[in-house]
Amino acid sequence: MPDTRDIDPITLSVVQGGLETAQREMTTTMMHTARSSVLNIARDYSNALFDKDGQMLIQGQDIPIHLGSLMPATKAVIERFRDDVEPGDVMYHNDPAWSGSHILDCCMYKPVFIQGSLEFWTVSKGHMTDIGGPVPSGYNPEATEIYAEGLRIPPIKLWEGGDLREDVRDLLLANVRSADDWKGDLNAQHGAVQIGERHLHRLVDRYGLDTVSTCFDRLLDRAEEAMRDEISTIPDGTYEGTVPLEDSGHGLGEVDITARVTIDGDEAHVELDSPEQLPYYINSYAANSVSGVYLGFMMFMQLDPPYNEGLYRPISVDVGESGTMTNAEEPAPHVNCTTTPSETITDAVRTALEKAEPERAVASWGHTSGVNIAGERPDSGNTYTTMVLASIISGAGASHDMDGWHSRGPLCCFGALSSGDVEVMEHMYPIVLHRYSLRPDSGGAGRQRGGCGTVWEVEPRDHDMQVIMWGEGRKNETPNALGSYNTLSEPKLGSVEVERADGAREEFRENAIVTVGPGDRARNYNPGGGGVGDPMTRPVDAVLEDVKNGVVTHEGAEQEYGVVVVDGEVDERATEEARAARTDGGTTATPPGEPGEADADEEAER
Repeated sequence: MPDTRDIDPITLSVVQGGLETAQREMTTTMMHTARSSVLNIARDYSNALFDKDGQMLIQGQDIPIHLGSLMPATKAVIERFRDDVEPGDVMYHNDPAWSGSHILDCCMYKPVFIQGSLEFWTVSKGHMTDIGGPVPSGYNPEATEIYAEGLRIPPIKLWEGGDLREDVRDLLLANVRSADDWKGDLNAQHGAVQIGERHLHRLVDRYGLDTVSTCFDRLLDRAEEAMRDEISTIPDGTYEGTVPLEDSGHGLGEVDITARVTIDGDEAHVELDSPEQLPYYINSYAANSVSGVYLGFMMFMQLDPPYNEGLYRPISVDVGESGTMTNAEEPAPHVNCTTTPSETITDAVRTALEKAEPERAVASWGHTSGVNIAGERPDSGNTYTTMVLASIISGAGASHDMDGWHSRGPLCCFGALSSGDVEVMEHMYPIVLHRYSLRPDSGGAGRQRGGCGTVWEVEPRDHDMQVIMWGEGRKNETPNALGSYNTLSEPKLGSVEVERADGAREEFRENAIVTVGPGDRARNYNPGGGGVGDPMTRPVDAVLEDVKNGVVTHEGAEQEYGVVVVDGEVDERATEEARAARTDGGTTATPPGEPGEADADEEAER
């Protein structure tokens, strides 16, 4: 095989472009051919290409929590079948005990043979609308073990030698509510992995296997070099971040997850510490926890492409003792794990890195606080169920030099989800969407403001509908960074509100399942992203612009930023007095927590 130094940069660039094109066309195939709204509207899927040993050659800019776990999952599938792999085979799997993320994320693997030799794998992971079990859409807050959550699929062959194993497919379809969606989504995944295979053959036909493989090796090395370069800029030492995981039901109490990040030259080691696994669906099996750690690093490092397994070579992860929340064992329930606790793991890593290099701090994005819906169509009596990903769109966190984007979260998806058109959702399901809008004041207050979250309001048409609540962010505010703090707490939190036809209202801050009927409305409120820096240092003109744009209220401007707006203009005298009162420790609320060294020095000067 040629030495990597013998590959000219133009060839390397063209091969990289061919690899990226293959991945993008897999994604486009999913978008245009998938059946369920979870895939064809919300795009809750991820596609990647691997070499024969299971090294990820490229990850798309898809769902981060999918991609980190795809690496150990692909290796597990390769190990499971070893020499039992033939051209035309397609494997399928979702089991967290086999390095899956959670059982709703079902993954398809296609081996790619070049001149009779297995050389690559194309992989497509998608969140299915249902996975069987007692609760539509799979999120069962009453599950105390994994067997009460739905269908587990260890690595199996779904196509063998190019032929669909209809008996296996029918077994899968018989165990889910949305069989038509499932069948269409399976076909979409099959199309995607074949598209990836076709592009790999084209690259090899044009450049030869040796050259293509050498280019792939160089791209892996380039990503590794980029990550090592970034890690080496962080001072050596051990840094700790602890983030609470809120009690989202069953009165189990709030627990902490801690990440200890040790920087040693150009390498990083992460050790997770968490309580014993709980009889509740917020446990995380190892592959999912590793994925949360990787996202924390990617948030902080903000590296340019290529994105492949080389990025993670310098990072080692200890997910904790077996039987803990971050290293769960069977039969721990887990379905909520790709949001809770993976987002908490990501925040713990991000918080630790912030202590190492505060000037590069990035606030957290809003955590997932969503609803699913299910019922019977009044015209046909057929069952429908869907995960409403539009309902989980929160605000993005600010960075040290930029405000957070509105309606781009949640953290685990990092901007990869799409809300889709309201009209399309109303066409697909017997519902009316009365409201889908930003929530003023939901973004974290700071020198750089967090992005606003959303509110999603639904009413069923002519039938009773189940509303299944899941996630968190309803009790704890989105973590800020670098001295950012919130004065108005309520707009920063998520919640679900049900307004009955008679005007009665119920508010939910825990995961629950309720039934709503015609005339009832369910509203899901999403948290915003965290802020960065002291809100008293935010430019007055920026606050005024936020007020004019409706993302900060007049009350929010005065209470959180000390900016008084009257008739669309800043009252300069009142603003000066309000900010002075805050800075001088007046009656206005001050940041919580212990002062740091810089704060102590400033206080001594005063």
